[in-house]
Order: sequence, then C-alpha cells, then structure tokens
Amino acid sequence: MDLPSDRFRDPRSTEYDFIGSIIVRCPGCAKAARVGPAPEDSDPEGLFRPRRLVCRGCGLSLVWSGRRVTLSRGTAQPATDPYFGMPLWFQVETRHGWLWAYNLEHLDLIRRFVQASLRERAPWYDTGQKMTLVARLPVWIKRAKNRDEILRAVSRIHASLAAA
Repeated sequence: MDLPSDRFRDPRSTEYDFIGSIIVRCPGCAKAARVGPAPEDSDPEGLFRPRRLVCRGCGLSLVWSGRRVTLSRGTAQPATDPYFGMPLWFQVETRHGWLWAYNLEHLDLIRRFVQASLRERAPWYDTGQKMTLVARLPVWIKRAKNRDEILRAVSRIHASLAAA
C-alpha cells in the first residue's frame, strides 16, 4: 500500500488560483516584493482588479489598474508576474528550462506533484475543466527520471527565500 506522501491527487487548481499573491523581484532593490490586490479596491475578486506591488526592503509601492494581464507561458525564458512584468522571485534555471512559481503555495503544489510516485489526474468530466495546472506542466517536469533534479531546484528556490 502506498504511503499518503507517495500519492498525489490533482486538486484541479489553475494558474488563476495562485495569482492572488505573487512574490517578485523588486525593481528598486532586487529583494523580494509582493504583488497583491490593492486594499482600497471594493471588488473582492477579479483578475483585472487593481494590484499593488509593495517592497518591504526599499519601501517601493506601485499600483496597477490596467486592463491587460500577461500570463507567463512556457519555460524557455524567465517568468514574470502578469501585472507589472517583474521577474518572479520563485524561479530557477535547470538544464531543461526554467522552473517557476508565483508563490509558496504554487511551489508546494509542484513539489508534491514531482515527489509523488503515484499521480492521479482529476476527472475532467466532473467539471468540464480539462486542463488543470498540473496537466499543463511541461513534460520534463512530469518525467520521473527528472524527479531528483526538479526537487533540488525546488530546494534552491526555498533557499533563495531564506537568504532574502
């Protein structure tokens, strides 16, 4: 019987579930900064609600209230946040491509998926949603032969946050 840590069930998360709070590299001091919903906004949800970039290192504060969101696609180049276009803090280059995550919850989902020896897909026929975040991961992340390399990359990303 498999141990619970050896099994991963797709929680049906999408990329949109993780963009509520994004950790980026501050353009002012190159330390970790946070992109989140602007507190003065009355709309509790929404992809296009105003966002604020706040850095505790240098005190930088920027507000985004545009109508264009650019989600990162692929792993050939470094990823950026969808609002300000700042480089993500949680990313590292591997020999296969860039491994990146918007925040710790996103990174934890990738880590749990990669380390699991049994990976169960979410049945798409329940909700009509065919492509979850896990289903959209690049093939090189899904391959078992790359498991150790990906887990080392995740550890490097965690170490970068501790160093910051």
